[in-house]
Amino acid sequence: MTSALVSEQVVDIFYAAGLKKPDISILSEEFLLEIKNMEHKNVALEVLRKLLNDEIKARMKKNLVQSKSLLDMLEESLQRYHNKAITSAQVIEELIELAKDIENMDEEAKSMDLSEFEYAFYTAVANNDSARDLMQQDKLRELAVVLTERVRKNTSIDWTIKESVRAKLKVIVKRTLRQFGYPPDMQKLVTETVLKQAELIAEELVG
Repeated sequence: MTSALVSEQVVDIFYAAGLKKPDISILSEEFLLEIKNMEHKNVALEVLRKLLNDEIKARMKKNLVQSKSLLDMLEESLQRYHNKAITSAQVIEELIELAKDIENMDEEAKSMDLSEFEYAFYTAVANNDSARDLMQQDKLRELAVVLTERVRKNTSIDWTIKESVRAKLKVIVKRTLRQFGYPPDMQKLVTETVLKQAELIAEELVG
């Protein structure tokens, strides 16, 4: 089968399922229930896989930690299905839960009153148990807001090719983590994650 045919099949999967292509950000309980109750489970599975994969790809351009976590969960569920460890009905249940997880993440950002960029830095600094236990959500939120502002003030579109800019930003990130009492054993790893996140959205931060 040619790649063109495969592409056409993916595009047509929504039509075959009798569905308009939905935006995952407005997935309703009714839509998920409709998917769950579809007679042809292979079609339902492909609809969900396509939706989730597209949404996660879009998030890769904005939120490094969140998109990696979501992609890992998606791939793990699909792998267990392909290995016949779970049934088609079970993998559909798992992908529906993943869709709900994405909705919950968006709701968390809103409830914490964080911008898209601030939430991206929040997920970067909150991505380990010791930080969450030691600092709690409010302090991690404050850290994310301060990091976003300091990164914004000290980055540039071409910073990735200027080692001096990256080195300066690294010092600022380390200093900020220490200032907020971030767990010392996690600071090196989180500094690199924050720098990668900053690089990902550098153009938009300074735009």
